[in-house]
Amino acid sequence: MKKFNIRKVLDGLKEVSSSTPSVQVGPQENHLIQETLQSDHFQLCKTVRHGFPYQPSSMAFDPVQKILAIGTQSGALRLFGRPGVECYCQHESGAAVIQLQFLINEGALVSALADDSVHLWNLRQKRPAILHSLKFSKERITFCHLPFQSKWLYIGTERGNIHLVNVESFMLSGYVIMWNKAIELSTKAHPGPVVHISDNPMDEGKLIIGFESGIVVMWDLKSKKADSRYTYDEAIHSVAWHHEGKQFICSHSDGTLTIWNIRGQGKPIQTITPHGKQPKDGKKPEPCKPILKVEYKTTRIGEPFMILSGGLSYDTVGRRPCLTVMHGKSTAVLEMDYPIVDFLTLCETPYANDFQEPYAVVVLLEKDLVVIDLAQNGYPIFENPYPLTIHESPVTCCEYFADCPVDLIPALYSVGSRQKRQGYSKKEWPISGGNWGQGTQSYPEIIITGHADGTVKFWDASAMMLQVLYKLKTAKVFDRNRSKEDKGSTETSDEDPFAIQIMAWCPESRMLCVAGVSANIIIYRFSKLEVTTEVVQLLEVRMQYELNDIESPDGGEPALPTPGASPQTSGPPSHPSTSSNNSDGGNMPCLKVRSTPLKQSAGYQVDLVVQLVWVSGEPPQQITSLALNSSYGLVVFGNSNGLAVVDYVQKTVVLNLGTVELYGSNDPYQRQPRSPRKTRQPSGGLCDINEGSATSEDRCKSPTSAKMSRKLSLPTELKPDLVFLSVCPPRGANPLDHRDNSFSRSRSSSVTSIDKEAREAISSFHFSDTFARKGDSTLTPCLYVGTTLGTVLALALTLPPAGEQRQLQPVILSPTGMLVRLKGSIMRMALLDSTGSMLPPAFEPWFEPNVTADGEEREKVRKRRPVSVSPSTSQDLNESQYAVVCSEKQAKVISLPSQTCIYKHSITEASFILRADVVQMSQGVSLACFCANGHIMTLSVPGLRPLMDVNYLPLTDMRIARTFCFTNLGQAMYLCSPTEVQRITYSQDTCENLQEMLGELFTPVETPEAPNRGFFKGLFGGGAQSLDREELFGEISSGKANRSLAQHIPGPGGLEGMKGAASGVVGDLARARIALDERGQKLGELDERTAAMMTSADCFSKHAHEMMLKCKDKKWYQL
Repeated sequence: MKKFNIRKVLDGLKEVSSSTPSVQVGPQENHLIQETLQSDHFQLCKTVRHGFPYQPSSMAFDPVQKILAIGTQSGALRLFGRPGVECYCQHESGAAVIQLQFLINEGALVSALADDSVHLWNLRQKRPAILHSLKFSKERITFCHLPFQSKWLYIGTERGNIHLVNVESFMLSGYVIMWNKAIELSTKAHPGPVVHISDNPMDEGKLIIGFESGIVVMWDLKSKKADSRYTYDEAIHSVAWHHEGKQFICSHSDGTLTIWNIRGQGKPIQTITPHGKQPKDGKKPEPCKPILKVEYKTTRIGEPFMILSGGLSYDTVGRRPCLTVMHGKSTAVLEMDYPIVDFLTLCETPYANDFQEPYAVVVLLEKDLVVIDLAQNGYPIFENPYPLTIHESPVTCCEYFADCPVDLIPALYSVGSRQKRQGYSKKEWPISGGNWGQGTQSYPEIIITGHADGTVKFWDASAMMLQVLYKLKTAKVFDRNRSKEDKGSTETSDEDPFAIQIMAWCPESRMLCVAGVSANIIIYRFSKLEVTTEVVQLLEVRMQYELNDIESPDGGEPALPTPGASPQTSGPPSHPSTSSNNSDGGNMPCLKVRSTPLKQSAGYQVDLVVQLVWVSGEPPQQITSLALNSSYGLVVFGNSNGLAVVDYVQKTVVLNLGTVELYGSNDPYQRQPRSPRKTRQPSGGLCDINEGSATSEDRCKSPTSAKMSRKLSLPTELKPDLVFLSVCPPRGANPLDHRDNSFSRSRSSSVTSIDKEAREAISSFHFSDTFARKGDSTLTPCLYVGTTLGTVLALALTLPPAGEQRQLQPVILSPTGMLVRLKGSIMRMALLDSTGSMLPPAFEPWFEPNVTADGEEREKVRKRRPVSVSPSTSQDLNESQYAVVCSEKQAKVISLPSQTCIYKHSITEASFILRADVVQMSQGVSLACFCANGHIMTLSVPGLRPLMDVNYLPLTDMRIARTFCFTNLGQAMYLCSPTEVQRITYSQDTCENLQEMLGELFTPVETPEAPNRGFFKGLFGGGAQSLDREELFGEISSGKANRSLAQHIPGPGGLEGMKGAASGVVGDLARARIALDERGQKLGELDERTAAMMTSADCFSKHAHEMMLKCKDKKWYQL
């Protein structure tokens, strides 16, 4: 079997996928279906990004626009307004964002990056763009400060210097504050990098500069010298002003806070160690951890707030990170779940020289965003309306559903609203800027995420938003308290035994089935009523692949290597929800189902648990494929051993087959067993799996033991008492790795002797009403099975009538042979009708399972889409159905019931497909593929014409491969980071309307009035002192900056963006000043031209007069 090493993907496989189609068209079907999809209907673009910003590094808040900005270590920028208004931007360099500064109420943002570049973003566009960039080449940026309503940005550097940048032109000023001018001449050591810059709230001409070594300098901007210096023997991390401008506070590396008067230069007036133990003998308190940031906020009524992060005592080992709020004599220590990256205090006013009136604190953690209400006792947190909990437990799988039933989201929201925690602040979410988009996209969309801790989350993804609807905890089904003996016997060293691996969901019937890494399947029904389940229904299944029968020398019965685990010796379970504990690990499930009553709230309630058990001392193999059909009442799952079909209505296993047994005598692969098989008598087609065969116990271990007698129909060449071999990779392994590592990870020494073709795994399933056999004229329920060797096999289903008979009569499955073979593992199968429309699988409408109602109400009405086959029409001229099959390499379309291949297309040669879906677009049906080399392709169906091929995303992480999924109407998604979901569209219609769908970040808001100075302050000069920064920092007075210091780079924002960004107060003033300058210049030029014309006229007059006098007395002949 040809293998494709997944490691090639991680190495950045970038071969261009083959676009050369290999099409075979049958003579009759050439013009049967008029395809409506064209290349013009497809366009690929990103839409929105949801989730918590991965690895955040900085934060800023616009107090007037009420917009929050978060920068990350990968150069990403996430902007948040009111719930539903989000925006994602990315710096091209990918360098970490070290600081963000809003141009408050201007619709612009300044970002400083770790690569020493500064960028100006225009937020007045729906998709923000960079207007200007400045790249420093000689000095490293450490701190930035932009005063409110100023156009001059202070940039502090690692060398201790401060440069000024005009944010309108993004040009450097010639005014520079050098470190050696700022410190005292007698100081021998360098003061270190600049860690803080801010101007005095009451005097814009005085700038405070904090150096890392502990020196703070008060710099007079006008006189260009230091007014005062404040020295402390501990390193400084942050500085904060009192709003009156007479005091400031510093936080230090030894966990202390020092408060200074601006006039007192010697010692701080107060030193506080918030978390230090005060010794009785008057000595200095013990040093604590550094206080990384402090903010000092005042109120008109009451004591000021001092808010700080860090500073805990060193003896608090293992204590969680804390935010400390000191208000008057009270000190509140608020523990956080993750380390604190940054915090901001939200205040009523943007003016630094007024009472701040703080009302909330935004705390940015490494993996969460918390907003604390300062106005309520106990400091409760606000309920976060953003979808930032995607990563609450790592996402292991995703599914995306567009155009769902309209009643589904309200139903999920109704049960999910009861799960909400209590104790949140009663106030509205304070980050409330921006406006929602006006998009016309109104169909319901749902995203389902499976997580490592066994939770399943349902999200409302409609209208470019994301909101959690409902959370299901599947781990509740299992007993978490495992003893050491159990752990040792099952070798469960994995940290996430409950992790979700595959999910199957029927939106119409609301049935849910999840498969976990511990080889367990849980089937859920949706109910609006709470119920207590006394005993969780459990089925235990043995799936072991038979290598060969080792014949004994005397020709007797075959000798099995591990008789303790042989089918003949396995006993029934000791409890309906537990398994027997054999000494060799046989019949042991990886997880133990709980034996106590289970209280199940409204929502998804467990209906049945299926577990694969250990066989012959080998753990069960991970489940690689899963499907359910609510109309048939069946769940099917497969792994590298084979497949099993479970009837969840009757709670029984109706089929348990090895992959080889599906082929029967028509196996196309030459599988070489190590020793010859012992021939056995055929079963005659029917066997009672409750008689004699020990596999009956394994297939049908159910609490409803009275219903165990089931008939199983198999071809004569198939054996009823099948034995399978199990090979189990570590449960943390990705199922996508099976194609490479299923042998190397085997714990069984005997597996290495098998020919590789024998490890054919089940890769996909598809239920449908179709033609089971070649030449059939009637539709029957079928199950298509796809394998990793590219084979599609069919199984015909015989279902009992609906109603009471469905509860009593058995479901019979009959393998009908091979449908088609393709290159590579089968990824997706779908069926089309004779017009080319997609045939959805049959489904059962949802009903309330916990109501004891009449038979009429509980009658399960099947809704199957009818497929009309006119008897007068020849089957040769009009085939009834088309099967679309896509593998890792190619796609084929098969005409049914003739089973002839009418179209074939080689999708890729050098790479392989990771995800394929047959999707319904508004104009028709398409096959969408995501390739390992990063290409996203769409093909027409059934003609398999290439319609789009975009080299979108080089696959650098297996997370993308594991979570990428397409859905109907041109939508797709994947996890772009462990905490974020990226949604994209491949629909031209959505791309055209995307601008309208996106929300607006900037909205016109009046800037609050400046605080009143008061009569006496104005009379005696006690109010805030303003500064003409333009006069001081402009080119006329300060000269030109050193050109080699930084390079100015115009941004790609465009003319429209530049107009938008410059349309604020600063921009209006600048334009007015430029217009006046231009007008004055033009008037001056006009005066000069007028004066020149007057001088020329005088000269002409003078010359004319002289000529007249010269010629006055002369005769005509003398001239």
